[in-house]
Amino acid sequence: MAEPVLRFTDRGIYCPAGDFYIDPWRPVDRALITHGHADHARPGHARYLATKAAAPVLRHRLGEITLDTIRYGEPRVIGGATVSFHPAGHVPGSAQIRVEVGGEVWVASGDYKLEQDGLSEPFEPVRCHSFITECTFGLPVFAWDPQAQVAAELNAWWTDSIANGRTPVLGAYSLGKAQRLLSMLDPEIGPILTHGAIETTTQVLRGQGYDLPQTHHVTPDLDIKEHPGALVLAPPAALGSDWMRRFGLVSTGFASGWMRMRGVRRRRASDRGFVISDHADWPALNRAIAETGAENIYATHGYTEIFARWLREDGYNAQVVPTEFGSDDEEDSAA
Repeated sequence: MAEPVLRFTDRGIYCPAGDFYIDPWRPVDRALITHGHADHARPGHARYLATKAAAPVLRHRLGEITLDTIRYGEPRVIGGATVSFHPAGHVPGSAQIRVEVGGEVWVASGDYKLEQDGLSEPFEPVRCHSFITECTFGLPVFAWDPQAQVAAELNAWWTDSIANGRTPVLGAYSLGKAQRLLSMLDPEIGPILTHGAIETTTQVLRGQGYDLPQTHHVTPDLDIKEHPGALVLAPPAALGSDWMRRFGLVSTGFASGWMRMRGVRRRRASDRGFVISDHADWPALNRAIAETGAENIYATHGYTEIFARWLREDGYNAQVVPTEFGSDDEEDSAA
């Protein structure tokens, strides 16, 4: 039997023909990285390859690494494999990785979404024989409202909170989700204050040319009275922490796909939940898979068993692949 294009190992997704790994979770010699979230981009690898758009965040997060970059759609031969990176729509710079060996094509999608958010490079379907897909939200209950509708809800909550004498504090992951929310917020309502973890990442992306509104870093000596009408954007871990005390009376919000589920909303104990995700919802997962034309589907991190069973009933050769992805994004920790 011929060697598969990609194998699933205890270090990560491995390509024997090219002797490289995709998003490995243990140190390897050569790592191809789909995006900068810490469950996909880990320290300790000898060599990294990522898109030019993902590189600044990777350097910001991982420090001095040996990093080569590649443009979207650019083919590159590595050993006996030809690889190319294609937009995943997940966060700025994110990619699906296409691997071709002897005419057989596999695609490792990393994390992805199909809705164009106006910030990330839009998802591009890639034809292949085998497709490795996440299914973080692989249940029919997960269907996202249009981004414009969520933006209207966010800005109305901001306005109402200020009118009620409270500072709105919105929880969002520091890479991707926070910047997407920034692009949705209306700076005419008031200033936008950011936690340091969000501010530093935002500055990196702003330096690359991503168009984001002005923000103000929350420093220890910040006086909220000097920023009337402000909204605060912070990582989820900051909600309910001592860091919040400086803002006085607050209204807390949390932005995640998990806000679709009442039980999760109650456990988050936020005043408002906004249903928005940088992962594909149920309809988008099915659409993305259909557009690849792939017969073989490998489901990772999420509702894997349920989703794989659904795909098999729909005629696909689908199976579950255990991985160590999903430990860093708030979409997983929120659950």
